[in-house]
Amino acid sequence: MARTATVKGTEKNKTNFLEDWSGRVLRFAVAGALPLLLILTWQVLSSFNMVNQSILPGPARIVAAFKQLIVKGTYSQHVWASMFRVIKGFLLGSSAGLAIGTVAALSPWTNQSIIALIGILRPIPAIAYIPFLILWLGIGEESKVAVIIIGAFWPVLLNTIHGIKSADSKLMEVGRAFEKNYWQVLRKIVIPSAIPSIFTGLRLGISSAWTCVVTSEMIAASKGIGFLIAFGRELAQPNMMFVGIVSIGVIGLLIDTVVLYLQRNIIYWAPSEKGINGN
Repeated sequence: MARTATVKGTEKNKTNFLEDWSGRVLRFAVAGALPLLLILTWQVLSSFNMVNQSILPGPARIVAAFKQLIVKGTYSQHVWASMFRVIKGFLLGSSAGLAIGTVAALSPWTNQSIIALIGILRPIPAIAYIPFLILWLGIGEESKVAVIIIGAFWPVLLNTIHGIKSADSKLMEVGRAFEKNYWQVLRKIVIPSAIPSIFTGLRLGISSAWTCVVTSEMIAASKGIGFLIAFGRELAQPNMMFVGIVSIGVIGLLIDTVVLYLQRNIIYWAPSEKGINGN
């Protein structure tokens, strides 16, 4: 009997695994069908000269330009330059947002003192600061990283405040009923309940940081994905511009996928939620 139950359990696990795997393959196929169809249509139109390739080059020409940049070794330099700026700016901006957001959420006086400032500064896009940052910090790395810090700061700040303030009051009452002190309630109840919202803020923050670095590089840089797009425009090479544009989308998707994977595995007890975007 025990052996029969074990065999049935093993077969059931195999069936569940196959069903889960087939479901993932199906979802991936459905998600990739429309982009693939658009690329094929684009290539067909380009092959029959139905679009002006001096303005809108076909996928084949874009791939050829991408291979050329890979062979020269310049593509990896542009990508790593952008990634380094994003990592540095995101770490600084998210750390500041997490620290200030935590203090503001736990201290009513602090929250009241900065609420008006948040209301004034939050609607201003990070890229609006670029001319002033170039004037103040020059066209070096400092101004670019500063833009990324601003872009990553707001989503983390707002979602940290939202997460801590949204802690379940019933759980907090239970903690007090068991005679837990303030720090125990904070550590065992408030912070864990705020982690999903904080993680959503981090996800939005890294996305905003990637957007900001590309924009800042298009204005003043000698390396980076944004510089690659601006350089292609100056040379009237739209295929090079599209290499940069496609790179932005693909790298952004990869970053979001990695962060979402970490979010689902670290805070597996909570569903993914829509966060508060700082932009």
